[in-house]
Amino acid sequence: MGSRYWYWNHGRLANMSQTAAIHPSAHTKPQEAPKASGLLLAIILVGQFLAILNVNIVNVATPTIEADLHSSGAGLQMIVAGYTIVYAVLLITGARVGDLFGYRRAFLGGLAIFTLTTLVAGLAPSTGWLVASRLVQGAGAALMMPQVLTLIQRNYQGAARGRAIGLWSLVISGGIVVGQALGGILLGFGLGWRIVFLLLVPIGALLLVAGLRVLPADQGGHGTGLDPWGLVSLSAAVLLFVVPLVLGRDLGWPLWGWISMALSVVAFAAFVRIERWVTARGGRPLVDASVLRAPGMRPGLAILLFGPATWGAFLFTSALHLQGELHLSPLASGMMLVPCALAFGLVGLAWPRLPARLQRPLVPFGYVVAAPAYLGLGLAAGGGLPYAIMSALIGAGLGVQVAVTNMATEQVDGAYAADASGALLTVMQLGQVIGVSTVGTLFITLSQGHGTVSASLVSSIAMAGLAVVAGLSSLFLVRRRVPAAART
Repeated sequence: MGSRYWYWNHGRLANMSQTAAIHPSAHTKPQEAPKASGLLLAIILVGQFLAILNVNIVNVATPTIEADLHSSGAGLQMIVAGYTIVYAVLLITGARVGDLFGYRRAFLGGLAIFTLTTLVAGLAPSTGWLVASRLVQGAGAALMMPQVLTLIQRNYQGAARGRAIGLWSLVISGGIVVGQALGGILLGFGLGWRIVFLLLVPIGALLLVAGLRVLPADQGGHGTGLDPWGLVSLSAAVLLFVVPLVLGRDLGWPLWGWISMALSVVAFAAFVRIERWVTARGGRPLVDASVLRAPGMRPGLAILLFGPATWGAFLFTSALHLQGELHLSPLASGMMLVPCALAFGLVGLAWPRLPARLQRPLVPFGYVVAAPAYLGLGLAAGGGLPYAIMSALIGAGLGVQVAVTNMATEQVDGAYAADASGALLTVMQLGQVIGVSTVGTLFITLSQGHGTVSASLVSSIAMAGLAVVAGLSSLFLVRRRVPAAART
């Protein structure tokens, strides 16, 4: 059909061409920010922080978990990776659940699941209990996380929206660094592995109470169905891709892993065909294709694939190098990442306060800083002050990523916020997994034959290359002209 042909589907206006999800319209204009907007933002961002914290906070605790629970190597892998696998697989589904049943219900429901399973993990009497709790914890995080960006997009406008999305991006990337550092600090004080879970339980409980009082009431479901075939095909595609990437390195990259990744391409192709079929029949697809065609989304997704890939690779290889080659304690290695976290945070907080004419050009400039800093990191493998300086420069350079999400979603209609949120979060998570698996494998392979100093240098070159690709992608994003209406 042509671009002027529209249809009504259970009260929701949809465009059969490419434009429905792009420009905000009267019926989907974002709500005015509620009176408690500051508290609302604090609640959802702290919830997001808890979910992100759990990606890496367990990494440094695995030796003590192994000693206490007598865990096998496979058990330890699932304790660390199970959360990430379930989280990555269910992110887009979580976004659609919020669209169907209400963002408040989905956020609080996900937070409740996350908090309860965190308590179970902290009290787990065996490896099996800990693995099971981590899997369900990942599902709770996947239900909670997409609602954060969706609530921001639907409740904030103009400059307030830009600041809120900047903080959202800051928590996403900064929380990973803080998780790794905090895990090392807690264990460094001899508090045991259980504290990395139990510390989060009262925070989650307080957020639940506050969220029930502050989060705006849901106005009924916005979707028309969960698109079960799209859900099955996309979940299968992500699962088939993520599992071998997460587990393959420790298992020696077995044949089944390569077959699984090949099948993920088939599953994704099936997903695309299913979504086109659902759209042609007048249904609501799991991910509306017009969202991905919105100006800025495709370069934004590319940046959020390669940028987080460098981030995940850096955190993984730095932990191996600092503790393996330099023999630093978990506390000391965690403290070595503090300059990176501080620089990232300062840049992320400063960006929304800069004049509008400077904000967009700073994105590629950030990667101009980050790429050489990665190379410098390989030359500063001896640790100490040079390593801390390079780490801080990496954090400062990647801190500009806080701008990418806002720029990528400027022209996405608020009614399709869940689609954009699920897509962005999934791509970011996949980027981190790809970075850890590829650069991490390169680092481990080289360190076994040549030592971690040589491995650090080569892996730093790889991370710099990924940063260059992210920077080149950002040029397509910042060159795009944005209508004034989309910025207000």
